[in-house]
Amino acid sequence: MRIRGVASEDWVRIWPFLREIVAAGDTYTWDPDVTEERARELWMPTPPWRTVVAVDGDTDGDTVLGTAKLGPNHMGPASHIANASFMVAPAHSGRGVGRALGEYVLDLARADGYRAMQFNAVVETNTRAVALWRSLGFDVVATLPEGFEHPTKGFVGLHIMYRRL
Repeated sequence: MRIRGVASEDWVRIWPFLREIVAAGDTYTWDPDVTEERARELWMPTPPWRTVVAVDGDTDGDTVLGTAKLGPNHMGPASHIANASFMVAPAHSGRGVGRALGEYVLDLARADGYRAMQFNAVVETNTRAVALWRSLGFDVVATLPEGFEHPTKGFVGLHIMYRRL
């Protein structure tokens, strides 16, 4: 596995699994019916945001296993706190892709001069993600009760997770 900056041509390999994850409605706060155009705008924003991909192999054309984006959580005097989002292709789940992307993005955030990272909306029933972020040093600093309407579990909490860099 190799992690690199996203290329425009990667979108055709990201969109199918991004659409699947968002349409499931159980881990992302996006509209499950998001259009491809809107999804691309949200996932591949302009600088200072950066998007990366984890690929299987050594060439730029190989399979995209997962992707992440990193940027400031807020503007101005709060812009020293990073935010990031991650998606792993369901077909490649359980291979360490999420952990590799998480570690890579934490290092990237440090190199970019961020002092901490905050996740604004980790669905509490997404136990694999919560466990991964905890193992990488994040704490749940607050939970918004019933902040997320899960398609099968009803209203569940949204965690705000944080760690210093």
